[in-house]
Amino acid sequence: MNQNYYCVIMAGGTGTRFWPISKTKKPKQFLDILGTGKTLLQQTYSRFAKICPPENIYIVTNEIYAGLTKKQLPELADKQILSEPVKRNTAPCIAYSNLKIKAENPNAVIVTAPSDHLIIDEQEFSEVIKTCFNFVSENNSLLTIGIKPTRPETGYGYIQISDTKTTDFNSIFKVKSFTEKPGKETAVKFLESGEFLWNSGIFVWSLKSINSAFKKHLPNIHKLFSDTSVLTSANAEKNFISETYSECESISVDNGIMEHADNVFIMPADFGWSDLGTWDSLYQNSKQDKDGNVKNTDKILCYNTKNTIINIPNKKLVVAEGLEDYIIAESGNILLICKRDNEKRIRDFVKDAGEKFGENYI
Repeated sequence: MNQNYYCVIMAGGTGTRFWPISKTKKPKQFLDILGTGKTLLQQTYSRFAKICPPENIYIVTNEIYAGLTKKQLPELADKQILSEPVKRNTAPCIAYSNLKIKAENPNAVIVTAPSDHLIIDEQEFSEVIKTCFNFVSENNSLLTIGIKPTRPETGYGYIQISDTKTTDFNSIFKVKSFTEKPGKETAVKFLESGEFLWNSGIFVWSLKSINSAFKKHLPNIHKLFSDTSVLTSANAEKNFISETYSECESISVDNGIMEHADNVFIMPADFGWSDLGTWDSLYQNSKQDKDGNVKNTDKILCYNTKNTIINIPNKKLVVAEGLEDYIIAESGNILLICKRDNEKRIRDFVKDAGEKFGENYI
C-alpha cells in the first residue's frame, strides 16, 4: 500500500436533518442508520482502510465527539483524532488536517471525505480513488468526484463539466462552474442538459496543491495553519487549536477555494453514492414495500398508507392508517410526524424544541 496515500474523514456535523434519531449528543455519523451492524463512521473508515494505510487516516471531529470516535474506532491512535473546539465549516477543518500531514509527509496525496455517505459498490469506489490519486500525483490540481444525477435533486450541489478532457486521464474533465442547491426548475434543466453532476463532497489533491490553493485564496487561514512547530506536544497542539479556531473564519472549502481556483477538475463516477443527509435520502436508498413504505422493524402495520418512512424503537408496535408521503420517527422522548415534502423544516423544529424544552430535546 502506498505510504503517500492519506485520508481525512470529516465527522464533526450534528446531523440536524435526521432529528430525532440524530441528536447533538450522538449525531448520525455515530449511528447505524442503515441497519448494517456498523455506524456510518465505521463504514467510512473501513472503506478507506482498504485504500490508504490505516495509520494515514485522520478523523476530524468536534471535541465533544472525540471520545465517541475513539470508542467506535479503537484502532486509531490518539494523534489520528483531530478535535475542533468549535464549528468552523470545512476549510479550517481541512487546513488543520493538512498541517498534521505536512509534519509527517510533505509528499502526501490526500482524499478528503464526509463520514456519512452511502457507497454501494466499494470495489468501484476504490478504483476511482486510486485513479484520482494517480492524477493528482502527476498534476497540480484540485480534483472532486461527481455523481451522475438520477433525479432533479434540490438538496445537492451541482458541478458543470467542460468538454475538455485531460490528456492522460480521459475520464477526468475540467470544471466549468459550481451551483449550490438549485431550485426545482433549475435542477430539472441541469438534469436534462447532461452537463451537470452532483457534487459528492469528496476531494482529492496533493498536499502541495491544496496548501498552494489556501495560500492564494484563503491567505488568512493558510497563515494560521502553516507552522508545524505548534505540534510539538499534545498540549501545545490543543492550546494552538483552541486559540486559532477562535480567530478562524467559518467558510467551506467549496466557497473559499474550489469556486475560485483555475485548476479544478472532476471525475464522473458511478459507485452507488448517496449523501445520507436527510430522511428522504434514507427513504430513496432503503427497501420499500409494495406500497412504497420504508419500515425499520417488522412491528409496523400499515393500512391504506403509501410512500411513508417509519423509524421507531424495535420494541414498539406502530399502526399507521390513511397516511401518504409522511415521515414518522421516534427516539427517546421525541416523536416526529412530518410530511416528506416539508422535511426542510426539521431544522426549525429542532430550534424551537431546544428553545422551549431545553438541550435534552436536540
